[in-house]
Amino acid sequence: METGNHSWGTDFILVGLFQYGQMDALLFTVIAILFAVALLGNITLVLLIRLDQRLHTPMYFLLSQLSIIDMMYISTTVPKMAANFLSDTKNISFLGCEIQTFVFLTLGGSEALLLGFMSYDRYIAICRPLHYPVLMSRKICCSMVSCAWSSSSFNALIHTLYVFQLPFCGSRIVNHFFCELPSLLPLVCEDTSQYEHTVLMSGLVILLLPFLAILASYARVLVVVFQMRSGKGQSRALSTCSSHLTVASLFYVTTLCTYTQPHSLHSPSRDKVLAVLYSIITPVLNPFIYSLRNKEVMGALRRQLG
Repeated sequence: METGNHSWGTDFILVGLFQYGQMDALLFTVIAILFAVALLGNITLVLLIRLDQRLHTPMYFLLSQLSIIDMMYISTTVPKMAANFLSDTKNISFLGCEIQTFVFLTLGGSEALLLGFMSYDRYIAICRPLHYPVLMSRKICCSMVSCAWSSSSFNALIHTLYVFQLPFCGSRIVNHFFCELPSLLPLVCEDTSQYEHTVLMSGLVILLLPFLAILASYARVLVVVFQMRSGKGQSRALSTCSSHLTVASLFYVTTLCTYTQPHSLHSPSRDKVLAVLYSIITPVLNPFIYSLRNKEVMGALRRQLG
């Protein structure tokens, strides 16, 4: 058994989501369809926002950024998983695993922060509409997006560089369908309990704080909406807020469950299910929940189709 430090030539072995049973072909087909739907929905949304002048607003600018992140997010894991399944190989190179970890952490952190900024946009639009042009100017929107990308990239770089300089032992079998930080820690030869406190703090800052901001924003929005006298307006706002909160909760709760627990409490099968929810299901749902149910977006789609 290998007990020394890693070498650049040593591959990791991804166990994968599929265990090569009778249901694998069906499960693979479902995930392939979800991948295609996610790409189609997000590409459509980005193109609509780009082509239709009426959608050149702060809200849709942030939504286009979310769609770009979602396309990259799901593309970080599913193609490699599909390639391993179809070719019956499970290897991923050391450098490939490192890059996948960094990109996945960057995109996940960017999405978490961007969703928080989007809830702030809705809060300003509904609760402080007269100040909206000033508080959500183009410059401020670009600053929000830059902050999300730079903060998450810096966080991902630190964690990736630290973990991949640690000594990995044994057969290097990663019991996951992609290289994710919590699934790599059990392979490290030394005690990582102190480092896991750092992961916990990062998770609380990048995941929990934006989630709490979203809950607070929508709570305030609902208070304002229920002060309106229009029953139709109340029902529409309640429907919109509930759908947004549902998909946001799906993303934040599952990622928090994965990144705020010590690896001794992790279950590989549960981690895979949670990863499917936040890395595959969420990018599929986002364009439909946030935009394609929107009358403005559907109007833009009809105009582009003539």
